[in-house]
Amino acid sequence: MKSICLLGSTGSIGQSTLDVITDNSHLFEVSVLTAHKNVDLMIQQCLKFQPKVVAMADSGCAEKLQKHLMSKSLDIEVFAGKEGLIQAVQSVDYDYVMAAIVGAAGLLPTLSAIKSGRRVLLANKEALVMSGQLFMQAIAENNAELLPIDSEHNAIFQCMSENSINKSGCDSGIEKIILTGSGGPFLNKERNYLNNVTPEQACNHPNWSMGQKISVDSATMMNKGLEVIEANWLFSTPFEKIDVVIHPQSIIHSMVSYKDGSVLAQLGQPDMKTPIAHALAWPDRINSGVASLDFFNLSQLTFQPPDATFFPCLKLAYEAGKQGGTCPAILNAANEVAVEAFLEKQIKFTEIAETIEKVLHKVPSGKAESLEKIIEDDLAARQNANQILGLS
Repeated sequence: MKSICLLGSTGSIGQSTLDVITDNSHLFEVSVLTAHKNVDLMIQQCLKFQPKVVAMADSGCAEKLQKHLMSKSLDIEVFAGKEGLIQAVQSVDYDYVMAAIVGAAGLLPTLSAIKSGRRVLLANKEALVMSGQLFMQAIAENNAELLPIDSEHNAIFQCMSENSINKSGCDSGIEKIILTGSGGPFLNKERNYLNNVTPEQACNHPNWSMGQKISVDSATMMNKGLEVIEANWLFSTPFEKIDVVIHPQSIIHSMVSYKDGSVLAQLGQPDMKTPIAHALAWPDRINSGVASLDFFNLSQLTFQPPDATFFPCLKLAYEAGKQGGTCPAILNAANEVAVEAFLEKQIKFTEIAETIEKVLHKVPSGKAESLEKIIEDDLAARQNANQILGLS
């Protein structure tokens, strides 16, 4: 029986993880749950899984949760606030941590879990984007085991030899890593169409069921840009050897091209339970609750290159990744502010990329040699983004 610490239990990945755990309750139990402020769902999760420890980033929600748990006579310790997330991670023993907190908020709790030398299932790409060098150093220094949950990186991992994380792909005969992306809900629309799209339209992904932020990132293809930076760190592969191809059907989740002409691809239904189950059980396989592909009923599989003018965020991410230092952290922070403003209907969809580009030109990047410097530049990017958008 393996015990799980689940960071971000009320989000899309968190809920899917709990579904997989439910289907494999003889193999896994839940020790820690953390969330932001969805207290009603957290109460349901506590009643069902009865973890030892829970944490809510919102202090008011933590207080409400604690009162409810006490009324049910449940012996579950409750932590509150951002510090509470870290305290929860450090307070009890467990085997695996699922890092599923969306955005920069997941960085510190995930790093805290790494220091305990556990298996880290990484669904929070922003943590690696922001602090790639420090993150991978922490993995090595603490003898932690890192497995990717993003469907693309999990697919790449499955197409590589064992222990491929943080190993030079180029030394294993790899020619290219090929990340696939659906192109989102606005693929093949005219550029002018984007001026008036709504958050509801942007979040209506054609294939995947995801949270709002990642759905918007998929529509702008910033999600794919962040994945390029993540792949650079995970697989020690230079940006020149990481390609992005649009694959609208989302059946091939990514590919690895080898020097001998072979291309290995991982295929499956567009359901995050598959990579979650793979990482939880690795190197074994367990039931994910996802149906296998029916090749006789598959439509054609198509591919096309991404249009840089239609998806400027992808180009910005490549540039930030190549520049390195704290530039990816600045990129990510500006994107988070802009996406939130779009979801709140304060800016147009097209202003997301415009805001990010302005912030990248305005905020000088430095060396990502310390967590303090990364957080400092992250904050500067957020402040500048809010000023540019007139929200500060």
